[in-house]
Amino acid sequence: MLLISFGTSTNITQNFTNDSNDLKALNGFSKCLESNIVEWNSTMAPNYCTWSGVTCDGLLQRVVQLELGSRKLKGKVCESIAGLDQLRVLNLSQNFLNGFLPDKLFHLQNLEVIDLSNNYFQGTISTEICTIWNQARVFKMAGSIPNSIFKLQNLSVLHLQDNKLSGSLNKSVGNLSNLVELDISNNEFSGTLPDIFGSLSRLKVFSGDSNGFSGQLPTTLVNSQSIETLILDNNSFSGAINLNCSAMKNLTILGLGTNQFHGPIPGNLSDCLGLESINLARNRLNCLIPESFKNLQFLSHLSLSNASLYNLSATLEVLTHCRNLSTLVLTLNYKNEEMPQGQNLEFSNLETFVLANNQIKGSIPKWLSQCKKLQMLDLSWNHLSGTIPPWFGKFDNLYYLDLSNNSFTGNIPQSLAMLLTLQNMNFSLKGTVPGFPFYKKGGNVLKGLKYKRVSSFRPSLVISNNKLEGPIWPGFGNLKGLHVFDLKENSLSGPIPQQLSGMTMLETLDFSHNELSGEIPQSLVKLSFLSIFDVSYNQLQGKIPTGGQFDTFPPTSFEENKGLYLDEDSGSIPSQPEQNPGRPDHEKFEIFNWPFGFGAIAGFLITIAICFTSGWVFS
Repeated sequence: MLLISFGTSTNITQNFTNDSNDLKALNGFSKCLESNIVEWNSTMAPNYCTWSGVTCDGLLQRVVQLELGSRKLKGKVCESIAGLDQLRVLNLSQNFLNGFLPDKLFHLQNLEVIDLSNNYFQGTISTEICTIWNQARVFKMAGSIPNSIFKLQNLSVLHLQDNKLSGSLNKSVGNLSNLVELDISNNEFSGTLPDIFGSLSRLKVFSGDSNGFSGQLPTTLVNSQSIETLILDNNSFSGAINLNCSAMKNLTILGLGTNQFHGPIPGNLSDCLGLESINLARNRLNCLIPESFKNLQFLSHLSLSNASLYNLSATLEVLTHCRNLSTLVLTLNYKNEEMPQGQNLEFSNLETFVLANNQIKGSIPKWLSQCKKLQMLDLSWNHLSGTIPPWFGKFDNLYYLDLSNNSFTGNIPQSLAMLLTLQNMNFSLKGTVPGFPFYKKGGNVLKGLKYKRVSSFRPSLVISNNKLEGPIWPGFGNLKGLHVFDLKENSLSGPIPQQLSGMTMLETLDFSHNELSGEIPQSLVKLSFLSIFDVSYNQLQGKIPTGGQFDTFPPTSFEENKGLYLDEDSGSIPSQPEQNPGRPDHEKFEIFNWPFGFGAIAGFLITIAICFTSGWVFS
């Protein structure tokens, strides 16, 4: 990937009025492609300034922009393109172009932006570009780093992310005294970070996440007065978290998750009063949350999962003072504590709340009903009991609810069938985006799928592995926007409502290991997106529907229903002995270190089912 921008060009020649060179250059470029660009036709459109992707200067009628990104172009880039000598913007990204780039391309003096990313080009980028374009302000590039880049004193943005750069970070980066943004994330850098940040007095954004950095944070970095965004997640940094927040007054986003920091969360972190996002997940903190966090009035996103925290009541008592808090992730902490029932807890702006796999006891607290903006709630893998409160149905924005693997009793509240967001098939979620990534278990259970925003998760109702009784309400058919409906491992009874065919976006339906009776409604054949269907281990009878997605489901989806049959002649579905009957044991699951440990049992079908139908992985 290469994207270079260096501001407004001031030396465009003003006496070129003959357009024959531009036409020749465009035709030459087109001829080097394996298939011509359909919209480029001199016979039908003699004025090439009207061609798709071509922009001309209004006065001179010279080509100044060539925007051909994501056109599925194949072939090579011919040298003829250098005939567009007034070109300012060239975008050929997201295509299938290959071969070597012509040297003359990098001699176009008027270029301001060139984006060649996501193609199949060969060779290296000449270091001459640093001489030809010595006024460069922005570099986004791939491959090895030319040392001449470190001589570009005017460089303000250096993006080197998503490559395979390795070894130590070159100390010469400290020569780029005008840097405002430095992104070296998702590479293979190792060793300690060089102590160069004292000379980078204008640096506002530093992203070094997903590398192999180790040791302590450099002194000049933790005392930087200019840094606003500091993201160093997924490394091996160690020692205490020793940020000097008296100096770091401008810090707003802090990402130190998935490292080896130890010791308490420093109380002076609250001196960074402008902090909006904090990720300290997956470190060895073993502490209470500092009382001084009450002062973080701008704090919106906080992830402290798997950090060995204790005293959930004290944590929530402190965080209730953070009035702007919208994302709170507290997975894998507070082992065997009680769910706080305090009436004075208030989180009126909370949109995402994850308190999973803590083995927390007690019932769902009433104070949660005041979180009117909730979009996502995950209380899975705890020891919660009692009934599911009907006021969940009043959460107009709720689209992801996971209460699985608890001990809830009673009926499923009918109000869950009235969730407004899930009734709207074309809903759009609003809200702030966390400064830390979210991970979801997916096809690769070892790593998970990484998302930048919570809205990437599929709308889901997961209430499996509880002690629920009673019917599945027909009203659930109104949830047209629901993708995952998982009620397995309960004691639900009665028929499967034929109205569920109204869940037109449904991808996963799992009612296995219940006490359902009656027939499988033929109407479910209408669910054209349904890819996982499981009603095994029930008391269903009658003919299994045929047609649509039902022709793709394996026999295991219907086994251990003695009254089910494929057709009049085939008889019932063959039964298979149940390997692990009954409800999964909470304690057995602990050893897999939720949320990242599913790879250890990826071979077992029950885990595969969990990975694809429910659950969160957070960093």
